[in-house]
Amino acid sequence: MIELDKKVFGKITTKEIIGADPPEIPDMKNIFEKELGILLAELESQPKENLENLLEQQKATEKHINSRPGAMALAQNKIQQFNEYNKKYVQTIKEKLNS
Repeated sequence: MIELDKKVFGKITTKEIIGADPPEIPDMKNIFEKELGILLAELESQPKENLENLLEQQKATEKHINSRPGAMALAQNKIQQFNEYNKKYVQTIKEKLNS
């Protein structure tokens, strides 16, 4: 069973990504943009150890969201949006770790 109330990207829960509400356009795009901004701002003050933990958490979250990609009832476009924004976040974490 998938955890629907699990926070997977900032304050965004699994339920919001795989469910019908909120709608993909324009709501989810705006929500993802806002959360990405908050998450990136929070990275500035994180020590390296926390960044490593965040990176592992986001990788686990990506697996969590993509664990049922073939389920046609799921909002595939929102899952793709999650993957795009998560990729940006993970890339920024990796850049900070390497700097």
